[in-house]
Amino acid sequence: MNNKYTRRKFLKTLSLAIPAMAGATAMPGYIYSKNSSAQKPNIILIMSDDMGFSDIGCYGSEIKTPNLDRLASNGLRFTQFYNNGRCCPTRASLLTGLFPHQTGVGMMMRDKNLPGYKGDLNKNCVTIAEALKPAGYTTYMSGKWHVTKHKNTQDETEKYNWPRQRGFDRFYGTITGSGSFFDPSTLVRDNKYITPVNDPKYKPETFYYTDAISDNTVKFIKEHSKQKKKNPFFIYVAYTAAHWPMHALPEDIAKYKGKYDKGWDNLRKERHERMIRMGIVDSKWKLSKRDKGIPAWEDEPDKKWNTRCMEVYAAMIDNMDQGIGRIINELKKQSRLDNTLIFFLQDNGGCAEEQGRKKKQKQKDPDKVLRKPMGPDEIQHNSKPQYTRDGRPVRRGRGVMPGPADTYLGYGQPWANASDTPFRKYKHYIHEGGISTPLIAHWPAGIKTKNKFRNQVSHIIDIMPTCVEVAKAKYPSEYKGEKIKPAEGISLLPVFSNKTLGPRILCWEHHGNRGIRDGKWKLSAIGREGKWELYDIEADRSETNNLAREQPERVKKLDAKWQEWAKRTNVIPWPEKKKKRK
Repeated sequence: MNNKYTRRKFLKTLSLAIPAMAGATAMPGYIYSKNSSAQKPNIILIMSDDMGFSDIGCYGSEIKTPNLDRLASNGLRFTQFYNNGRCCPTRASLLTGLFPHQTGVGMMMRDKNLPGYKGDLNKNCVTIAEALKPAGYTTYMSGKWHVTKHKNTQDETEKYNWPRQRGFDRFYGTITGSGSFFDPSTLVRDNKYITPVNDPKYKPETFYYTDAISDNTVKFIKEHSKQKKKNPFFIYVAYTAAHWPMHALPEDIAKYKGKYDKGWDNLRKERHERMIRMGIVDSKWKLSKRDKGIPAWEDEPDKKWNTRCMEVYAAMIDNMDQGIGRIINELKKQSRLDNTLIFFLQDNGGCAEEQGRKKKQKQKDPDKVLRKPMGPDEIQHNSKPQYTRDGRPVRRGRGVMPGPADTYLGYGQPWANASDTPFRKYKHYIHEGGISTPLIAHWPAGIKTKNKFRNQVSHIIDIMPTCVEVAKAKYPSEYKGEKIKPAEGISLLPVFSNKTLGPRILCWEHHGNRGIRDGKWKLSAIGREGKWELYDIEADRSETNNLAREQPERVKKLDAKWQEWAKRTNVIPWPEKKKKRK
């Protein structure tokens, strides 16, 4: 699995050695002078939350995303880029260039008392911000953090893994993974909890978290221009759109009224056909079958309710794109757009979780229709609040129309199936629907080809080495007295000029769901005891034809490679399973 050429080349470029699982075969295609710090590009890394492969316009969606579409038409679209199938493991890899278990974030944010499952970034990794600061970068973050177990704390010593303590000069956002868009849980500015009401630096007429993330990003860019103009900047923009709850502004929801009246079966068919015409997917890849538990649209009894769920979901994405447009416009105003490398990607596939969608839930406090409103300094620590900030009971359950602050629902498995068109499964799984993400790369000064696809197999662990290389930074072998694990990813700069990356072996694990891809072959399995499924991804990326019985020897060889990776990266030993209640 080692490649000596890759090790030598990356050592020369980044001053580090990596346990290479891939081989770069050409010098990167960027144009700025390596010796001129003044021309270092700015870097903006934008990540959305709980969105599927086909959910933005330039990847086949009917949802209006003109700003992302323009970035794609003036840059590159990757068609075989992978994440880790779940929010926090993906974020840990994105930030560090390591597999999630190597950072301690192999599962969620709970300590399982094993090296790979601490629920907290460990000290043997560095973030992109920590790596870029010594190269002269000022670093900012706006949005969702979700890589520490200490989300509700007043103890300053427990904030060791908050953004300001992990390399970011400024931070606005949430520490936890989800919450109301109108009253976010664990909202923080720099190191201090705030509320939408008491924040002195951001007072919109209507607070909506997606807008707040966008607007504070713009604010950081403006402040940088005044205070640190000569420095390049790195900004990590981590949206919570379109994670549940389905919250959106009325004017955005109105744009999609009636758009989904034909249902999820029709939507999947339309998206699949559009993706084939666009060249996003191969026409020989079949549209995967409707997953178990999803009725045909014609048999769905709650059409009006389900249609509303998808209308709100689309509105959330639309609003995010509007905010990205404001970020782009600010870069244009400052004449920074040409020399800013912008990435856009997603943390996992569409979310099939039935959050708040089952039978109507009784309030814990049924005798009180209203509560006393929360005070301006009262912190919202509950990611699933029972009451809104102004005291209204939060409504959940089948038939509750999502959108307003007093609702809390997901959009459900059927629409998630459409979001992941044409692939199988969703967030949490290692099938293609769970781990495939769009990746847009836009950098006029460094990427000379426009509106092109890149089909090279690549992974979230590749973002760190790419940022390090374009920043002319050094990935450290030691940081603050701690030994740092060698980066696992490889720079994507050769891909910018369409060079090959050579053979790659990529592996995944989350909650026992497993996967390995070696060339065109992929194993996928559900759960620790689940049997391996074998797919030829070149012929069947939608994973409809399981070849495991026909090729047991190939399964055995790939399984051995996966086991080797799992032991090396702290996947094994597994955490103890929960005991079932009798």
